[in-house]
Order: sequence, then structure tokens, then C-alpha cells
Amino acid sequence: MRYHYPPRNNILGEHNILFLKSFTILFLSCIAIRLNLCLSSIPSSLKSLPLGGHLNFDEVSLSHAARDFGNRYQYHPMAVLQPESVSDIASTIKHIWLMGPSSHLTVAARGHGHSLQGQAQAHGGVVINMESLKVPEMQVHVDVGNSPPYVDVSGGELWINILHETLRYGLAPRSWTDYLHLTVGGTLSNAGVSGQAFRHGPQISNVQQLEIVTGTGEVVNCSAENNGDLFHSVLGGLGQFGIITRARIVLEPAPAMVKWIRVLYSDFTAFTRDQERLISAENTFDYIEGFVIINRTGLLNNWRLSFNPQDPVQASHFKSDGRTLFCLEMAKYFNVEEIDAANQEVEEHLSRLSYIPSTLFSTEVTFVDFLDRVHISEVKLRSKGLWDVPHPWLNLLIPKSQIHNFAEVVFGNILTETSNGPVLIYPVNKSKWDNRTSVVIPEEAIFYLVAFLTSAVPSSTGTDGLEHILSQNKRILEFCESAQLGVKQYLPHYNTQQEWRAHFGPHWETFLQRKSVYDPLAILAPGQRIFQKAITFS
Repeated sequence: MRYHYPPRNNILGEHNILFLKSFTILFLSCIAIRLNLCLSSIPSSLKSLPLGGHLNFDEVSLSHAARDFGNRYQYHPMAVLQPESVSDIASTIKHIWLMGPSSHLTVAARGHGHSLQGQAQAHGGVVINMESLKVPEMQVHVDVGNSPPYVDVSGGELWINILHETLRYGLAPRSWTDYLHLTVGGTLSNAGVSGQAFRHGPQISNVQQLEIVTGTGEVVNCSAENNGDLFHSVLGGLGQFGIITRARIVLEPAPAMVKWIRVLYSDFTAFTRDQERLISAENTFDYIEGFVIINRTGLLNNWRLSFNPQDPVQASHFKSDGRTLFCLEMAKYFNVEEIDAANQEVEEHLSRLSYIPSTLFSTEVTFVDFLDRVHISEVKLRSKGLWDVPHPWLNLLIPKSQIHNFAEVVFGNILTETSNGPVLIYPVNKSKWDNRTSVVIPEEAIFYLVAFLTSAVPSSTGTDGLEHILSQNKRILEFCESAQLGVKQYLPHYNTQQEWRAHFGPHWETFLQRKSVYDPLAILAPGQRIFQKAITFS
């Protein structure tokens, strides 16, 4: 019998391939074993921390921390910290910091869970439930000499609770967000914008002091005058430089009542001209916003549920079907004894505006009901099971010089309806924003916030489905970029550091330098996807 031997080169080739396969499997197995050993040993080392509060490792707690309002991303942490004190937060971060770059652990502060794209999640890390932090207790300071009154609050406190507590003293914060069931630390890490921002600036312009736990576990008190670089870094800093554990918020006398007004425009030029005139006037409304309405049937009839038409007959004949309209929303604060003067002032302001006369609607509500107006909608949506759905929101800051170009293409072309959620549009004054903070805004004296606050219907493949809305958002962003409008995202979200560099532009190097000082291992806020913690296997 004769045997045919394969050529020697083939034998060597097969041996090399087998060796490489075996080596690869062995190498990957070693890494997996190493990672599994790390993962199994970390919880016990965390459990040994002397905490006043406690760490949760159960599935219910981890799943809760992996969800947010956006309902699109779910990254489970390894543990959830329920802090009893600031030292609990500092000890946990210090412990992870001392583990060095060989540890994969990261830390995210979670407020009321209203992030949109997993920004407050920490995959395989530790999520801190900031609402568990009840110290320091809220304290209102009224008699402070020539300075305005203020309130000291925990970073995990909800703005709605601050409103109720400060009202006991006849006071309230000056600047708000549209929705008050958010934590102080959450909004101050972004900016905090609503219809009062044209006058008082965002919430980050109305803070006097902060207490911060940095990425090395150090607890630092800071203000514009003391540790000013950290103070300004953290404000609008997307959680990258420290966790806000306490804030001092400026207060002002609070009104009892609000005159709440809506009017409609069909002409975008007249709409923006009036908005810009109002935010630039010395004597004007206390709140100015606006929104876009495209192809909404029976719009004014819906308004009648909460507002009263000045001319009911004319309002009943108004047709909104198939039209693109722009609503100017205004509010005037007053106390009961000032009602006549407030009405006269409102009439004077309205007489200078160019809205459609038959669309003037108004109502009078308490200050609390006005500020907490979105929560009323939340309760209704929750009752119908429409709150816990995907929210692919898109928030843009657009220079005044480009708003007409933007509106022509987006409202005239890309957006075909606004039934998936409100589209806000209103201008603010750049002079009320502090350029030392980390927030990025357009380089013009007036810029617009345009917010597409859409809700997606789960499993839908139509225009109210997630894929359609995301595609629409992508088209809007692509147009902004191709037309070079100088737009900046508010509540920004990017997937690559190159995109983040473009977002920050000339401010990137400062942002990078601040990160290297206050969180050199990139432990904090990994869900923002700006920096990735470098892990070494030494």
C-alpha cells in the first residue's frame, strides 16, 4: 500500500493555524477569567465600605437604575448606592479612585431618572441614587443684608419641593425648567432653561455656591470667588467633573397669581420679531415661550379646556387644519391686590404685538399651578399608559441670524405634523449666560431654543414610531450641519469623541484640561460617552 504524504509546507501551515487558534482561545479565556475574578471580588470590596447608607446589588434596584425617561438605552450597573450623607458618596468614589486604572468601575449620579439617552447610567459600575441624599436639610435664608435671599438644598432635591418650601417664606427661585420634578444636580449639570431665562438666565446663572465631590473623592466647597474653576466647570459640565451634593440657589419675592396668555401667528417673521422685541424690553412679561403647531385639527377648541377666548365667536370660526402656526405663550406675575395694574400692563404689551386677533386666549392660575403645569399633563399621560414610552427628544440652540433659514426648511419641509409632542421655540439673551461655565451656546447676542419633545408609540412603524422620529431628527441635524447654521445641541448626545470635539469647538481644550484635573481616571458620568475609562491589565 502506498501512502501519499501532504507537502511539508501544508503540514506547517496547518500546525500554525491550530497553534494560533489554541493561543487565541487560551488568551481570551484568561481575559474572561481575569474579568470574572474582578467582577466577583468587587462587590465584596464595596460591601466593606463603612457607609451610613447602603449599596443595593439586587436585580430590581439594578434594573431601575438602568432605565430613564428616554426609554431607549438600558445599561445595568453592578451596584446602586443609596447615600445617607455626602461622605457616603465621597467614600465610594475615593474607593474606586484608589483601585486605579486596573478597575473597570465607573460612577454615575442619578436624580429623578429624566435623562434621555442613558446619560445617568453606568454599565457595570455604581449608580448613586441622589434622591436618597436628604442632607443638608433645605434651609431658606431671608435676612442676608444687601444680598438677595437664598436657599441651601441637597443636590438630590426636586425643584417642586424647593418651590413649596420657599413659598412658605413668600420667596421662590428666579429661573426654572418647564418640568419641576427634576433634581437640582441634574438641571445644574446641563443648564436649566425655561421661559424666565431671557431675563434671569438659565438656572446655572442663579447659583451662588456648590458643594462638589470630585472624581478623586474629594469634597470641595466652591463659588465664583472660591475654587472658581471647579464651580464654573461643574455648571453645565454634564457630570464630568464632580457630583453636586449641595447648592445655594438665589431667591426672589414670589407672586401669588399668574396671568397666562396664548396667541397665534401664521407669519413666522412677525412671530419672531415680537418674541425678540419682548425679551429685549425693560418692562415686559415674566415668562416668554412659544411653540410650533403643524396641521392640528380643532386647536382652539382644545385650548378652551384651560383658557378663555377674548372673542369666543371669532375663535370658534378659526381653522387650524392643514396650517403651520406659531403660538406665543406669555405670563405676567401678580398679587391679588395688583390685578387691575397687571391687566392694564398686559393690555399695553399685547397692543404692540402682531398676532391674529381672534386667537387671543388667557387664564389666571396660581403661581404653583403655572410652574407645575407639565406635571398635570404627566398625570394624564400616566393614566393612559403613555408616559413610559420612548422619548427621542432633540433640543437645539440656534443663532438668531439663522432661525429663519432653519424654520423654512425644518417647519416647511422636514416636519409634517406636531401631533407626536410639542415643538418649543423661543429666544434668550446670551448676556444672561456666564461664559465661564461648561455649557456650549451659539456666539450671538440672541439665540433660540428649539425643542422637539416627541413621544414614540411602541411597536409603531408609522410616523409616530421611534424609527420615523429618529430619522426625522437625523435629517434636521444633517441639514443644520450642511447649512453651517452654527447650531449647538442642548442636552447633547454624541457617540464619538470627534463629535464631542466639534460640539465644544474652541472650548474643547479647556474641557479636556478640567477633566484631567477633577476626574483624571474618567470615573464620572460614563453615560455621556465623552470619555472612556482606560483599563489596564497589569
